[in-house]
Amino acid sequence: MDTNKFVNRHVGIREEDIPRMLNTIGVNSLDELIDQTIPSDIRLKESLNLPEAMTEREYAEHIAELGSKNEIFTSYIGMGWYDTVTPAPIQRNVLENPVWYTSYTPYQAEISQGRLEALLNFQTMICDLTALPLTNCSLLDEATAGAEAATMLHGARSRSQIKEGANTLFVDQHVFVSTLAVLHTRMKPQGIKIVRGDYKTFEFTPDVFGAIVQYPNKNGSIEDYRSFVSKANDNGTRVAVAADLLSLVLLTPPGEWGADVVFGSSQRFGIPMYFGGPSAGFMATKDEYKRTIPGRIIGISKDAYGKPAYRLALQTREQHIKREKATSNICTAQALLATMAGFYAVYHGADGLKDIASRIHSYAGFISGELEKLGYKQLNKNFFDTLKVELPANVSLSALREIALECKVNLRYFGNGQIGISLDETTQITDIGVLLYIFSGAAGKDYTLGQNIERNQYFDDTFKRTSAFLQQDVFKKYHTETELMRYIKRLERRDISLAHSMISLGSCTMKLNAASELFVLSKPEFSGIHPYAPDEQVEGYTELIENLSTYLAEITGFKGVSFQPNSGASGEYTGLKVIRSYLESIGQGSRNIVLLPASAHGTNPASAVQCGFATVTVKCDEKGNIDMDDFRSKAESHKDNLAATMITYPSTHGIFETSIIEICQLVHSYGGQVYMDGANMNAQVGLTNPGTIGADVCHLNLHKTFAIPHGGGGPGVGPICVAKHLVPFLPSHPIISEGELNTVSAAPYGSAGVLPITYGYIRMLGAEGLTTVTKTAILNANYLAAKFKDTYGIVYTGSTGRVGHELILECRGVKERSGIDEGDIAKRLMDFGYHAPTLSFPVHGTLMVEPTESESLAELDRFAEVMACIWNEIKEVENGEADKEDNVLKNAPHPEYEITGDEWKHSYSRSKAAYPLDWLHESKFWINVARIDNAYGDRNLIPTLCACEI
Repeated sequence: MDTNKFVNRHVGIREEDIPRMLNTIGVNSLDELIDQTIPSDIRLKESLNLPEAMTEREYAEHIAELGSKNEIFTSYIGMGWYDTVTPAPIQRNVLENPVWYTSYTPYQAEISQGRLEALLNFQTMICDLTALPLTNCSLLDEATAGAEAATMLHGARSRSQIKEGANTLFVDQHVFVSTLAVLHTRMKPQGIKIVRGDYKTFEFTPDVFGAIVQYPNKNGSIEDYRSFVSKANDNGTRVAVAADLLSLVLLTPPGEWGADVVFGSSQRFGIPMYFGGPSAGFMATKDEYKRTIPGRIIGISKDAYGKPAYRLALQTREQHIKREKATSNICTAQALLATMAGFYAVYHGADGLKDIASRIHSYAGFISGELEKLGYKQLNKNFFDTLKVELPANVSLSALREIALECKVNLRYFGNGQIGISLDETTQITDIGVLLYIFSGAAGKDYTLGQNIERNQYFDDTFKRTSAFLQQDVFKKYHTETELMRYIKRLERRDISLAHSMISLGSCTMKLNAASELFVLSKPEFSGIHPYAPDEQVEGYTELIENLSTYLAEITGFKGVSFQPNSGASGEYTGLKVIRSYLESIGQGSRNIVLLPASAHGTNPASAVQCGFATVTVKCDEKGNIDMDDFRSKAESHKDNLAATMITYPSTHGIFETSIIEICQLVHSYGGQVYMDGANMNAQVGLTNPGTIGADVCHLNLHKTFAIPHGGGGPGVGPICVAKHLVPFLPSHPIISEGELNTVSAAPYGSAGVLPITYGYIRMLGAEGLTTVTKTAILNANYLAAKFKDTYGIVYTGSTGRVGHELILECRGVKERSGIDEGDIAKRLMDFGYHAPTLSFPVHGTLMVEPTESESLAELDRFAEVMACIWNEIKEVENGEADKEDNVLKNAPHPEYEITGDEWKHSYSRSKAAYPLDWLHESKFWINVARIDNAYGDRNLIPTLCACEI
């Protein structure tokens, strides 16, 4: 093995393994298998035109060189991003720990207890600081959280408001520009009218269903919204507040003055700026919205023996399950970042947060007073951390800016010549001295910082927080590094991740997230950059983003790329918005029908509806292919209004459909566009691509195909790639470009901080390595299909009997014969130390398996052995050798406390429950809860830590 080649470290299959695998499959060569899997008419004729693959050492030097082109200035820009301190034990034990960053969304709760507890800490923190009883466990960012809040309030209109067509949303003029831009993008397709104005003078009318204000506002001013909220309530209008989470440590929380919703970002809680993201957005609400709030909610339930246990509560709120009836297209959250923010609160506790917030506030107040002495006018009467400064007549703005740049300081420059200064946790006394040196120098005065800065309050008492927060034990016990480290490790031991075993989730591509790709996350030259830093300070990021755009355009066969969407579902929405904008530009804006095969990816229907389209479902045949007669018929009947079709390719059924070119040509002939969902690009790269196939736009899940880690449910990145005619309609951003066309996230490049991971993946694999990855993914899937075809059976195969990169196991007959269902199999897999495949999606009663290219043959064989063992256990039930109710499958998983307990009530042995295969004695993953009672958890929603008894 060539140890210098990254592909040999990323791909788990060795050259000598391939003949045995091919023999099991029944083909003579890997090329023969690929020919049988991917239709010949869509195969690429030439290799990808990409740079030659780098070694890991070469890439480390290359990324360091790019990083050196970014200049780290002290940032006082604010506007939603602030420098912060990531506590070292959190950086070391969470951000850089594969157990935390490689885990999957906690749908299988019993093997996700550590992650779920950490996310419940986050929810508790949000609810306490906002003074509202309910929150989800993170959204994508502040701006998208605002859009979700507006959509939710629109859906919560009273019957009379709906009857009267109340469709106006008031947005105060001092809400962040990025939030306003996303609101414009998201509200228009829903028929919601946005009215901007001054909350002080706004007059409510019956058509106003909702209002959004900022606290403190975009200029840093703390406003008293109590009377505004009272007027809104009198009008039946609900109020959402964009709040600075850290300020709520000192300020009266909006929940205490009547807000229905509070949203924002938790970035200040130990998450680097990352040139815009990722960081966890939040959205807290009154309890009445628990059935409509989008996203995931962690709740406390109990297991089969009554022990408290965590789970995703009200799981059907996951928007892709509701399909076209969804009120949001949210799928990915920001779980890893929410976890880190929660640990930040655990580490500091209420007193620590008060110390941080009061220090920042006191520094801001001191600077305000000193600037007044120097002749400047500070315009914010009440403020937390942000000053708005008016220059005296004798001070030149250009001279001040020049001095600031010489001191490596970024200030916020308003269009009217005023200056904004937003302090943060990292501001030190020496930084204050530099700031005052800049302002005194511009005024032609000398200044010496020679006094202590006392802790004082610089806002009216009416704004002062008097209520307690974070009084739960978890926020009091872990304030030393030793205790926090042990707490994190204790939670870590309760989770299964890629550090333990293969996660064979179909449609999710849980591949290796290589350490050499992820080192960049801790490099300050990438993590410490503000998203609105001047262009000349971000040349490294600019070069990386431009290069990565070129690479992804080449891989997809398209001409333009936008990195702004910060999740796969957001990418879907953005792609459809681009299509809508294009159709409107050619006078075809009335087209409103999207054809959706039944095999389309789960979030597609929600994305289409949120974009203002109507969906028409196309049937699939008995082999899982799109029913072409039905497709032709529906395309013909809707030809005058056909806007697009959304195709997942290979399909969510795991097969390459041979009719794909005909589908694209048919849609184009009727004036529509083809959207290709990139969820399954791992089976395309280097062998075919959407552009060659005939699509117009696709999104890419960088957290799937391109190695960004899942992090327990985010970060996700969903850039879109488009054909030439759609390039003019790609998202813009009001801060860095003119206009706000199709803006979909708070930051110009979305979650730019994780783009270096994908960049490294491509640079270290090169064209040949990327193609090898795709071939191996298909090889591994077909190998497992061959292993399972005579037992469980494979639901769908292509026209030649092959699967793509994933396969669906038939479990419906198992239930009919034995009473064992796919859920029982999923729970039993936990006893073997495995995460279940995708459960009952896209076909109810089945399991969808995707092994990925990163797994070794030994791991594939071990998984096959486990599934064979479970198959034999099913047969024991089916044949009457095991009780139909008291068997290892119905009682799975078996937690450690049950196995080691004094009492054992089952008809089978402890060893059969815990050690059904000998190799488990070498490495047993112990579960700490038994099967969780989902119904109890839904009936008794407990979304925060409390003193409640279970």
